Amino acid sequence: MPLEIQNLSGGYTTVPIIKDVNLDLQTGEWLSLVGANGSGKSTFLKLLSRILSPSQGAVLLDGKVIHSQPPNVVAQQLALLPQQQTVPTGLSVRQLVSLGRTPHQPWWQWELSGEDKQKVENAIQKTRLENLSNRPVENLSGGERQRAFLALALAQEPKVLLLDEPTTYLDINYQLQLLELLKELNQQQQLTIVTVLHELNLAARYSDRIALFNQGNLWDVGTPATVLTPEAISQVFGVKALIIDTPVGLQVCAVSSL
Repeated sequence: MPLEIQNLSGGYTTVPIIKDVNLDLQTGEWLSLVGANGSGKSTFLKLLSRILSPSQGAVLLDGKVIHSQPPNVVAQQLALLPQQQTVPTGLSVRQLVSLGRTPHQPWWQWELSGEDKQKVENAIQKTRLENLSNRPVENLSGGERQRAFLALALAQEPKVLLLDEPTTYLDINYQLQLLELLKELNQQQQLTIVTVLHELNLAARYSDRIALFNQGNLWDVGTPATVLTPEAISQVFGVKALIIDTPVGLQVCAVSSL
């Protein structure tokens, strides 16, 4: 298994936000983290990505504890697309994506090798940015910018890709474009994906499994059909909901606040 979470607790203070979570991911699986605001989803993702250190337990990447490994070694297997990216002034899309090869280079090597350059071009092609590759990143639209940072992550050649609310600030067209692209990469490359998503219907449509968080606890984990029930949505979100079967899978229809 590419990612194993064992008795994980942690947060920003001495009082843990995430409490004793156990979870395994299979190769090529798409897991979405859902829950109400403040439930610990983003904190959990930061623990998985080494941004935060756990107060208890461990995260194993390919069988090794990530917090005891050098950052560049972890970055060769795991990439993070944060919710808000710092847009570098003056960098072209190709230059931004090239930064994804940094974990694979020795510290004394400044120039990309021929192989590295090809991997950068591959990431640009996978995210369909060929026509924008020489454009400054700050001049891109929101959806284009999100694809550019996704290409940066893909240039790392990770086995596991973590995304924190990747559809935030995108209109529905760009949301679907991005998630369809991720699904294509997930299926074609067996890329393991973990996303934090606020939109339950998008999580239900694209995920193999859903992890439902409530006040820092892993409330339930399983297929969308087993996790997104009216009872669970009522208890975790405080909302009365109907579950509707549609051509794109089950969808959640919120009826009223409780």
